[in-house]
Amino acid sequence: MKLNSKRAILGGLVGTAVMTMMMYKGAPMMIGMKMDIAHRLSGMLGGNWMLGMAVHWINGVVVFPVIFVAFVAKFLPGKVLFRGVLWGIILWLIAQTVIMPMTGAGFFSSNIGPKVVMASLMGHIVYGALLGAISREEVSA
Repeated sequence: MKLNSKRAILGGLVGTAVMTMMMYKGAPMMIGMKMDIAHRLSGMLGGNWMLGMAVHWINGVVVFPVIFVAFVAKFLPGKVLFRGVLWGIILWLIAQTVIMPMTGAGFFSSNIGPKVVMASLMGHIVYGALLGAISREEVSA
């Protein structure tokens, strides 16, 4: 199995788009509140919501897919879809233990609530699954 960096970036784009829609449209229906990652990140970036959203998209479309293809996928077990899911879970763990506390949300979003933690996990799993599924090099027969 070969992973393709260009396809990984496409997977990151699709995954980030779906995850962002889940946060802003799906979360209010599922947990009764919008999950505004751009607002959370903007607190660390001088209060600029657009800059927070840009960081979210750059990470999801470029940074995380490149790290996945260049380093992480080589060490994870299973097929590429499963590796993508594992990468999504790793990103979720980093978000909940490092990023969310830095934004004031607390360790595992303890200042917001358990529904947010589970919704975030779902979003990261979907992101990772799409990244993994799309980044796999197609083999022509």
